[in-house]
Amino acid sequence: MRVLLKASMDTEKANEAIRNGTLGKLLQESLEQIKPEAAYFTSDHGKRTAYMVFDMQDSSQMPVLSEPFFLQLNAEVTYTPVMNAEDVQKGLSQLGR
Repeated sequence: MRVLLKASMDTEKANEAIRNGTLGKLLQESLEQIKPEAAYFTSDHGKRTAYMVFDMQDSSQMPVLSEPFFLQLNAEVTYTPVMNAEDVQKGLSQLGR
């Protein structure tokens, strides 16, 4: 299932990770593990935030993908099922109209 992972990082923990040089490494390792079809980095509600869209094969992946953000950045992590335009069209075609 295609999902959107949102990781909103604690400002102090992210500042510390930038100062000690580990934030870039954490993000790179996460990208290599998650293999997102798209990844964006911005601020949301005043916090550094990463958005990654990827295909989650099994919900058992959630702890492995989330824990680095929780442990190293005290991040708030959410997963949301999402669709692209093709998925929406496929779903609409199944409405039986």
